[in-house]
Amino acid sequence: MIDVLLSALAENGAWMLALLTFMSCLALPVPASLAMLAAGAFSASGDMNIIQVMFAAYVGAVLGDQTGYALGRAFGSSLLRAALTPARARVLGKARHFIAKWGGIGVFLSRWLASPLGPYVNFLAFTGGVSWPRFSFWGAIGEAIWVVGYVGLGWAFATSFLQVADLASTLSGLIAALAALLIAGLWLKQAAKRRLPRHL
Repeated sequence: MIDVLLSALAENGAWMLALLTFMSCLALPVPASLAMLAAGAFSASGDMNIIQVMFAAYVGAVLGDQTGYALGRAFGSSLLRAALTPARARVLGKARHFIAKWGGIGVFLSRWLASPLGPYVNFLAFTGGVSWPRFSFWGAIGEAIWVVGYVGLGWAFATSFLQVADLASTLSGLIAALAALLIAGLWLKQAAKRRLPRHL
């Protein structure tokens, strides 16, 4: 998988990275974060231009976010039900709680801190009450952190690319799990408060 990705990036350049970040923001199973790490490493060795890499990754991600928001606005939850699996249903539920709890800030956090939720937040943001200007503002800032973080890691640790890729993958899963745990805890706390008897 990594060999194929590295070969595709080497042959097609920054536009390939833009395509991968675009697709990842629509919940398609592509290794966008790994691709950004690889592109950062290529930039450190002089094979790619780091400004072009960051620009391409950022534009692809923002366009993917906007497309996801537009699809969610046009088709609503029927779009997601069409390809729903048990695993996707669980992520969808977490994304709904995330938006309900955090609103625009949730869009920002789902770009980089809880990135596995990001595509589903895109689809659900409109129905969750996040307006297009708020979504665009918070999404653009969050994507900048995501892109600079991963490309920068790849550039800084180019000689240890494979180790960094494994670490980033592990950390991404851990952060997503912790975010889901935090959301569930806050929800349970609120539910418990509503059930407590009122003082006389």
